[in-house]
Amino acid sequence: MADAKANRVHGTLVEVASVGVLVFGRSGIGKSECALELVMRGHRLVADDVVLIDVDADDRLIGTSPELVRHYMELRGIGIVHVPSVFGPNSVVDAATIDLVVQLWEWGSGDVDRTGLDRRTTQLVGFEIDALYLPVAPGRNVASLVEVAARNHLLRKRGRSGAADLETRVAATLRDGSS
Repeated sequence: MADAKANRVHGTLVEVASVGVLVFGRSGIGKSECALELVMRGHRLVADDVVLIDVDADDRLIGTSPELVRHYMELRGIGIVHVPSVFGPNSVVDAATIDLVVQLWEWGSGDVDRTGLDRRTTQLVGFEIDALYLPVAPGRNVASLVEVAARNHLLRKRGRSGAADLETRVAATLRDGSS
């Protein structure tokens, strides 16, 4: 995969439980801090700040980091960190498929999905990718939410949905008149 051919986006790519999660958001919203917390939990950093996106032979989106900054992360207040030197060689991976896009935005600047019943997607270099719009506020553990989103994405790919299961249970309870 040559850097010259790839599309460049401003974001952070982390492999979480085998799900490639591309995190977007304005500068300073916490993309790198989210990735750092995920790495500390045993997940793997692919790219921080600049993500190169290309299409592989199987028509999947693949994200990598530019070679110059590969495996480095900028953490405001700390500086530049070489992730495998701090967390070990298994804390990084050179490439990952992009399976889920998480858009971080300030709390209160949009509607929040409360049920998760509707599948949301976004367009990324001509591909439709599952998407999550996650509000950020002081005290919210964004990394935990992204990890749950990745695991929930895996369940949905396997045909399971906690929201749909609950909706079915509620409908059955209402139909039967029991609680």
